[in-house]
Amino acid sequence: MTIEVLIADDQAMVRAGFAALLDAHDGIAVTGQATNGAEAVALSTRLDPDVILMDVRMPELDGIEATRRILGPNYSAAKVPRILMLTTFDIDDYVYDALQAGASGFLLKDALPEELVHAVRVIAAGDALLSPSVTRRLIAQFASQKPRATASSSLLADLTDREREVLILIGQGRSNTEIAAALFIAEQTVKTHVGKVLAKIGARDRVQAVIFAYNTGLAEPA
Repeated sequence: MTIEVLIADDQAMVRAGFAALLDAHDGIAVTGQATNGAEAVALSTRLDPDVILMDVRMPELDGIEATRRILGPNYSAAKVPRILMLTTFDIDDYVYDALQAGASGFLLKDALPEELVHAVRVIAAGDALLSPSVTRRLIAQFASQKPRATASSSLLADLTDREREVLILIGQGRSNTEIAAALFIAEQTVKTHVGKVLAKIGARDRVQAVIFAYNTGLAEPA
């Protein structure tokens, strides 16, 4: 299956470079390019991409607000795309806001070409936690600066003791392999638990689960 990608960035050379790189790989096709967030929202509705590479800072409508609109309840496309935020800095306050808005992860603009291709494939597959250590560091820094959301006791109550343990470890940025080692269970069993946790808390992916863990107090900033 071909992964259809929409690139949203206000710099023409960046768009062209990303498009040429991705189109050169089998199974990936760039179907559209947007110069700002407003165009990204319009094109995503019309083109129905699988993945959107979204620059954080753009004129007219920034990437964060575009992400909110695309992942909001009024989005009219047939499928909801996964959004990979592009940023210049590895620790960027805007990135945390983008994750809160529903983005599936982030990538530095100076990442290696193979990292971009890998990121698109990972995002498309739904395994959104691109780098557990970096994502943990990012969210831990800003979680301590943001007001906590009210814990949803009903959602937490639905979790079994084992699922709660798994969620805590997800909140710490642990990979499935690390969770399996910490709990002395098989990695396939971890995958099953992770799937159940995401379904019960209403999270699209692991990044959203990390944020949920912090917001509900199950995970604490380092």
